[in-house]
Amino acid sequence: MQYLHTMARVSDLDASLHFYCDLLGLKEVRRKENEQGRFTLIFLAAPADEQRSERLTAPELELTYNWDPEEYSGGRNFGHLAYRVDDIYALCQYLQDNGVTINRPPRDGYMAFVKSPDGISVELLQKGDALAPQEPWASMENSGSW
Repeated sequence: MQYLHTMARVSDLDASLHFYCDLLGLKEVRRKENEQGRFTLIFLAAPADEQRSERLTAPELELTYNWDPEEYSGGRNFGHLAYRVDDIYALCQYLQDNGVTINRPPRDGYMAFVKSPDGISVELLQKGDALAPQEPWASMENSGSW
C-alpha cells in the first residue's frame, strides 16, 4: 500500500491556491480540467516532496473545485492535513501577518493549527525538536475550533 493524496473540496479556487501555495508554500504539480464533469483537480506537493510527486504522483494534496456552486460545511469532519515546517514561529507570524487566524498557537514550539478558506484544519509541526517557548505564542489563547 502507498499513500497517494488527500482530497479537499474547495469553493473559492483563488483563495485556496493563495492559502496553500502563496502562504503555506505548496507547489502546484499538475492540473486536470474536466468540462463534461464540470470540475477542476489541482494537485499540490510540499517543496520537499515535489520530486517524489513528479515521479510517483504522491504524496499530494488534491484540491477539487466543482464549477457549479456548492456549499461545503464541516471541513474538520475528515480530520486535518499536517505539514512539517522549518520554523513554526516564522510561518505562524507570516500567516498571521497575511490575515490567517492561528486557531491553536504554537505555545509548545512544536504544533499549531490554522484553517484554510474552506474551514479545513491544517496542522503545522516543527521539524526536529520543539523550539523554545517564545512570545507572543507562549501566552496566546486558542481561537475558535481546530
